[in-house]
Amino acid sequence: MLPSPESGSEIIVIGGGNAALCAAMSAAEAGARVQLLEAAPRPCRGGNSRHTRNFRCMHKAPNAVLTDVYGEEEYFDDLLKVTAGHTDERLAKLVIRASEGCYAWMQAHGVYFQPSLSGALSLARTNAFFLGGGTALLNAYYRKARALGVTILYEAEVSHLDVQEDKVRELVFTHEGRSRRISPRAVIAASGGFESNPGWLAEAWGPAAKNFITRGTAYNQGMVLKDLLDQGAQSVSDPAQCHAVAIDGRAPKFDGGIVTRLDCVPFSIVVNKNAARFYDEGEDVWPKRYAIWGRLVAAQPDQIAYAIIDSTSLELFMPSVFPPEKADTIEELAVKLGLPPQKLSQTVNAYNAACAPGRFHPSEMDGLATKGLTPPKSNWARALTTPPFYGYSLRTGITFTYLGLKVDEKARVQGANGAVENLWAAGEIMAGSILGQGYLAGIGMTIGTVFGRIAGQEAANYVR
Repeated sequence: MLPSPESGSEIIVIGGGNAALCAAMSAAEAGARVQLLEAAPRPCRGGNSRHTRNFRCMHKAPNAVLTDVYGEEEYFDDLLKVTAGHTDERLAKLVIRASEGCYAWMQAHGVYFQPSLSGALSLARTNAFFLGGGTALLNAYYRKARALGVTILYEAEVSHLDVQEDKVRELVFTHEGRSRRISPRAVIAASGGFESNPGWLAEAWGPAAKNFITRGTAYNQGMVLKDLLDQGAQSVSDPAQCHAVAIDGRAPKFDGGIVTRLDCVPFSIVVNKNAARFYDEGEDVWPKRYAIWGRLVAAQPDQIAYAIIDSTSLELFMPSVFPPEKADTIEELAVKLGLPPQKLSQTVNAYNAACAPGRFHPSEMDGLATKGLTPPKSNWARALTTPPFYGYSLRTGITFTYLGLKVDEKARVQGANGAVENLWAAGEIMAGSILGQGYLAGIGMTIGTVFGRIAGQEAANYVR
């Protein structure tokens, strides 16, 4: 039997992913009575966290799965590069420093780690991979949360938080076909962004949004975020900023997950539907550039692009979930992809002519660049001359949106007149403070873990 939503919980956690569970466990360990409201049904629980594989972790020495050293200064510098400085330095450094202790905390809560996957963005030094991926992490956290006394409701969708005089007075949600109202002493919002809400995406992106694919959960509609913003909660970032990557154009509309991402771009040339290149495929190492390609594809006609490689590159990246189109000539490949054959041939020939001799090194920036080509290819520029040739269609795949709630160092939500007394936020719903634009592989899980723990502890302190 499902627990009753009127069972005397002091803290309500909205959401069912990594941040929500970290908050729920931390609050329960501090002695609070906690209930978690997950909008998704049980088989789909966990939001985008079930599609994750790792988190980015500061460390001063190697350990069982992390190599070498990854310090605060380098971590912050990496973040500055991908965000172009659009980050709250206080909160960013708080996350970075706290990430060092997350590894042991996660292990203590049932998470197992494994060495970096081969071909997985070259992250062995910076990111700790979960054994069994995000689903295994979530299963461990749900077991631990239940053991700590956290009650969990599935298919419990929150529609309204009644905020009056800078305090949440009532929470409204639906469950089992009924509308319910409760008055918890504290609330933690960890319900994600609005990437699954096509209407809201269209407001930000216009007609292009109809061609976007949501890589993760179909349940992140942004209802809690919109409700709080409409009541004057302070916001961070803007609606058009998001974690958007280039994914296989054949991916499903929702929940395709990380396997739909294509990592072939650095070793390819990428063209739009007119068979024209439009950006430097070798600008930097893939972990620092893979998250810009969703926006680049979104700016192309019909929001589609195509990555072209030859047989020398087929084994250099994580295999795709869908097989590529294959042909013995560039012209034949163009026909299979629906591209103008003559134009694609001209583009490939111009690229090949611009490639220069040099040392090719697939796992690091090798300086093997084109000469006299616009746009250039700054690294890994090898001529496409060895058949068979392969092609992948690329679409914009949105993972999560960055428009979110402004919080302070204690994860407390900032309202129109200052902090909301009994409301905290964690995870994607507040990550825009740190990710004003761009993305750094694995940092989403780090933000959720750090701020989830903070929010849970602070909410428990409040009710105590």
